[in-house]
Amino acid sequence: MMNDQIMIDINHVSKQYRLGAIGGTTLKEELQSRMARIRGRDDPNLKIDQKGLIKNEKFWALNDINFQVKKGEAVGIIGHNGAGKSTLLKLLSRVTAPTEGTIGLNGRIAAMLEVGTGFHPELTGRENIYMNGAILGMTKMEIDKKLEDIIEFSEVRQFIDTPVKRYSSGMYVKLAFSVAAHLDAEIMIMDEVLAVGDMKFQQKCLGKMGDEADNAGKTILYVSHNMSTIRQLCARCIVLKKGKIIFDGDVEKAIRLYLDFDTEEFKTKYDLLKTIRPSTYHGSLFKVTKFEFVGKQEAIYFSNEPLIYQINWEAYANLKNLQIYFSIKDLDDGQSVGMTQSEIFADVNTGEKGVAIFTFNISNLVEGRYFFEIDIFSQNEFGNFTSYDHPSQAIIFQVIDEKGLKIINWQKKYWGKIRLNKMQCLSIDKICD
Repeated sequence: MMNDQIMIDINHVSKQYRLGAIGGTTLKEELQSRMARIRGRDDPNLKIDQKGLIKNEKFWALNDINFQVKKGEAVGIIGHNGAGKSTLLKLLSRVTAPTEGTIGLNGRIAAMLEVGTGFHPELTGRENIYMNGAILGMTKMEIDKKLEDIIEFSEVRQFIDTPVKRYSSGMYVKLAFSVAAHLDAEIMIMDEVLAVGDMKFQQKCLGKMGDEADNAGKTILYVSHNMSTIRQLCARCIVLKKGKIIFDGDVEKAIRLYLDFDTEEFKTKYDLLKTIRPSTYHGSLFKVTKFEFVGKQEAIYFSNEPLIYQINWEAYANLKNLQIYFSIKDLDDGQSVGMTQSEIFADVNTGEKGVAIFTFNISNLVEGRYFFEIDIFSQNEFGNFTSYDHPSQAIIFQVIDEKGLKIINWQKKYWGKIRLNKMQCLSIDKICD
């Protein structure tokens, strides 16, 4: 029997998937593959350089998870891609069932695992509000009482009687969030839903979620890669890694653990051979084994210095047109600052090993501490790209003022993290009476 103050009770929960066993292909594709084998031809459904379809390989998305969430708590769930965050929320939302363990829920759930989950594209916004309320077990009278508040909060009143298939992604998420926030559910589960809305609406949503937890006693589970929103909303944070809970507690400690900042802060060398990847595919054809900032004792740079680094790599397939990119993020709040990518640097063959050296200009970065995670990819003529390796290791560096250059004391809070190029006065004329 669950305590009235315990809203979620996760007890030794595990979730196992069998890769490729069910749903990996359509019936048509199965028939195509079978006919190709009979005729001794290549399987038309295999990816380039893939030797065969993965069958019956077991994968534990979650492994012996235990935690409780009390009434009125706002709990953040963070972790790298593939850590098991979305799987956990799907189990809580009863989209799928656990392989082992039990899940106790004390109240109705409003789940937003994707933008507009549960919306029917042919129905209008107003009709979808009633449908979502009915799914949550509310009567028409209960929904009628909250309808105006939902529409007002969503900021889509002008389009409320338009089919949602004609909504923009921003309109979609505004209405979806508004429905979830106002309907009478005791537990709100949200997976990165605020990433779509504009900044003003994001702050409005965070305020609403905070009010629901503090004043209405609702329980909130919030998954996000935006550390500033985690800090703003949550008083407790759970860190997942490879399907296991590695930390449950203070938000700041959780963020530091997630970003792997408890090691030597400005080290210059990283061993990436055994670093976790987002999927089994990453690193299977091409793997970055080492990363090093070149010519540095510490990864600390003056803003007029070029940042030079090298990667060691190994190739397990024939690949063409490889490039590297990464998104630079601020160490203090986790927010993205900008992205940089290389030109094509290599074509590789099976069994090859090598070293590649790169450089880029950091002069526009203001003083501060930053980090990034590298990604090796290739891009086709249609602009679609394939990611071959993405070691989930935060690589940290610091930028300090240029030597001898007097620069105004920078206020990140007001001016951001990018210093624009200096203005130049093209001419000046003095006018005399």
